[in-house]
Amino acid sequence: ANQMQLNLLLAGKNSWDKWRRTYPDVQASEPDLHNADLHDADLHSTDLHEADLTAANLQGADLRDADLRGVDLRNANLRGANLSGANLTQAHLHRADFRGSNLSHTNLTEADLSNADLRGANLDGAILKKAIFHDTNMSGEERRVLDANKNAEKQRSAPVIVA
Repeated sequence: ANQMQLNLLLAGKNSWDKWRRTYPDVQASEPDLHNADLHDADLHSTDLHEADLTAANLQGADLRDADLRGVDLRNANLRGANLSGANLTQAHLHRADFRGSNLSHTNLTEADLSNADLRGANLDGAILKKAIFHDTNMSGEERRVLDANKNAEKQRSAPVIVA
């Protein structure tokens, strides 16, 4: 991880967001936070879109309502993290560990959860449109939510027939 970027992030949401606005050229590239130790970090509503968080430790982190669009969280530890309301559209989540995490009302549109571990994760109200679940490890409850979401999506896309 880039130590300066990690220090800015750990200094708080205001410092991080100000830095991302001030240096848009860096914003356009991926902030380098791979292998960062962010366990139990307060990242509520933080703008982390397109960040490289591969193999980061985010266990128990507060990521509620965070902007995680296009983020790279491959092999990341998110056990027990709170991601409720976060935007993970087009996120790279291969082999990420979400065991016991809160993904309720999270936007996972087009996210790749291949080989991720979702056992014990709360997916209630999550948006799973076009999400990839190839070889994803899930218990019966997560599968039930996934199936219910797929059925609801089919009903929304069904043609309306007026007699």
